[in-house]
Amino acid sequence: MIIARVIGNIVATVKHAAYHAHKILIVQPEDPFGKPDGDSFLAIDLVQAGVGDQVLVLEEGSSARLLLENDTAPARCIVVGVIDHVDIEDPQEMEKTSKH
Repeated sequence: MIIARVIGNIVATVKHAAYHAHKILIVQPEDPFGKPDGDSFLAIDLVQAGVGDQVLVLEEGSSARLLLENDTAPARCIVVGVIDHVDIEDPQEMEKTSKH
């Protein structure tokens, strides 16, 4: 799982049946300090997240399909939580380990 920020929505009038009743969000990965960390990508929203929310994203296809209850869904990334805050006990140690 990764931390990301919702930066937009995808509007699609025609989409795969597995996506019915789910929003598709554009998310930007972030490090634990809220700095962008990598390229943005699309994720299916299961928690009613919105633009600006910091979220927890599951990036694993079989787990995503399990949560969608659809073994054949073309899904890899799912928003599974909205983050209230991130607590880091030793920020300096975290910065050292995240640079490797």
